[in-house]
Amino acid sequence: MATEAGSPALGAPTGEGIIARLERLEVWSLSYLFIGIIGLGFLFTFYDIFDINVSFIQTCTQIKPGCTPENALSALPLPVVLNLVGYVVGTLILSPIADRIGRRNMLLITMLITGLGSLYNAFVGDYANFNAARAITGIGIGADLAIVNTYIGEVAPRRARARFTTLIFIMSALGALLGIWLGLFLTTPATPWPNGLPFALGGPGFENGWRWMYGVGALLALVAILLRFELPESPRWLIGQHRLDEADRIVAHMEARAAKRGPLAEPQLEAVGGAVTPPAPLPYHDLFTNPLYIRRMILLFLVWFIGYITVYSYAAGFTSVLSALKYPPPEAGVIAAVGTFGFVAEAIVMSFIVERLHRRHWLPVGAVVTIIGALIVAFAGKNIGLAFVGSFIIFAGFNLWVSPTYALSAESFPTRARTTGFAVVDGVGHIGGGIGVLVIAPILPTMSTLGALMLISSFLVVAAIIVQFAPHTRDRHLDHISP
Repeated sequence: MATEAGSPALGAPTGEGIIARLERLEVWSLSYLFIGIIGLGFLFTFYDIFDINVSFIQTCTQIKPGCTPENALSALPLPVVLNLVGYVVGTLILSPIADRIGRRNMLLITMLITGLGSLYNAFVGDYANFNAARAITGIGIGADLAIVNTYIGEVAPRRARARFTTLIFIMSALGALLGIWLGLFLTTPATPWPNGLPFALGGPGFENGWRWMYGVGALLALVAILLRFELPESPRWLIGQHRLDEADRIVAHMEARAAKRGPLAEPQLEAVGGAVTPPAPLPYHDLFTNPLYIRRMILLFLVWFIGYITVYSYAAGFTSVLSALKYPPPEAGVIAAVGTFGFVAEAIVMSFIVERLHRRHWLPVGAVVTIIGALIVAFAGKNIGLAFVGSFIIFAGFNLWVSPTYALSAESFPTRARTTGFAVVDGVGHIGGGIGVLVIAPILPTMSTLGALMLISSFLVVAAIIVQFAPHTRDRHLDHISP
């Protein structure tokens, strides 16, 4: 049954026929190794986001005159914000190129940029160059996130797009775990548990652990680049470029793998809309001249922008937040580090249940879980065990909605401009993270612990309300959602 639309007996393959064959696949039909290869980009991205959470105190004291462990966190917002500026610039410039030259080719380029940025970070000699390196790394990461989510949505089976996006997201959780715990190990002094790690190396005589952190990031990027050469191109993108023979060969290979798991359904030659339409010379044209996609861009941008205020206030600055709330910095770092286990647990659990709800329904769930965790931390007082529990729940909650909303964002735009659309809503939405770091964080010391954590978490509630106006996309053909 694997040759219906592309067999020699029926003539040359057509775009509609190849899409119909692709849509009938109900299992992951590429090598499972490709999930790990794609996921390495996510692992690097979240490693990079989280490593600065605990390593920056050591970094600042080494490269910024007058910086001390006591005042170092006041210098953290600038590199975090410049990294986010890089996200926005990179995704807006590089993501549309992926709609023109292909997903796979740009996945190589974006990871090269991120790796070079991390390598630059490892060797900087002053604060100005450190900030420049953070911006360069952000340029690559912002575009890589958009392309990875586009790619996985286009090759995953229709009934499991969010599930495979979430499987990739597990790599994000592992990256966060690696970044924050390696940061504690390499950049903080040995301190009795639970105020630190008794075996940490970051005391006198080992003041450059933070350089090793960014060196590890560069190594992760190199491994990802080498492995990504093995990825096939997205068949949907190839069809839009009228490279039908290449798309036919890739889908035939996918069919052969899927057939080993059971008989294939007959391909249904349904209307596929924009699947066979090539992108405009500037893919933004396909979005900004269509009222449907303009409405979706505005709505999803607001969801990401507001949601990221919460995410970055916790993800990139939870240690700073806890320190501002009178937790000793070493203890704050450990509380945040324990929270990353909640991130991992959430991603694993979600990979089994994410398809049980519509994408837009997960954000309210995430908001409720985050608020529960925040309440536990707020009322923990000096009970470090209770603070650990609260941190675990917070990290599970504010990440719970991300992978289904990644899937929703990629599904909401047509193949010919899917990466560009994702870039506009998620990439530019990262500006919200800057708001969290620059506007929200400075006012937290003037508030009670409960008030501060409720303020941070409240933005997820607002985003959860807005996302309810997004389209239902679960188990629908991509080209019916976004023609």
